[in-house]
Amino acid sequence: MKTIKNVAASCLVAGSLLSATSVQAEGHASQVDKALIILTSPSLQTQGMAMVLGNAMQAKGVAVDVLLCDTAGDLALTSTTSQALKPQNVTPEQLMLKLQNSGANVSVCALYLPNSTHSKQDLREGISVATPPQMASMMSSDSTRVYSF
Repeated sequence: MKTIKNVAASCLVAGSLLSATSVQAEGHASQVDKALIILTSPSLQTQGMAMVLGNAMQAKGVAVDVLLCDTAGDLALTSTTSQALKPQNVTPEQLMLKLQNSGANVSVCALYLPNSTHSKQDLREGISVATPPQMASMMSSDSTRVYSF
């Protein structure tokens, strides 16, 4: 009887190890190579942190896209100048421009301009207006991880 229990316990341990190895292999196979940051927060610190994390992901080789919605869309305006954040004394706009200069795509949501007093001419260079099909495709892609701030 002891032998049967020992064999059963050994099988359970072996099964657990195989299962854990399989999960680890899947994790490496599904490496995320794209990130979509959706920023809606009016909070200066939240906007800044979203851009800091975007830059950090980009530095690791992740392709970053940023979607600015609601009051966060104001970051896309040439007229917006936010207060600098410590400890680096940079604004969310400066961090966003760094992302762009390193290849990130930045866009405002499709509802931003029609529901504001602004037009495409008010947007910073290189910032586009996203389309719902474009964003839906990105959000549902297996290779894209979505972050919302």
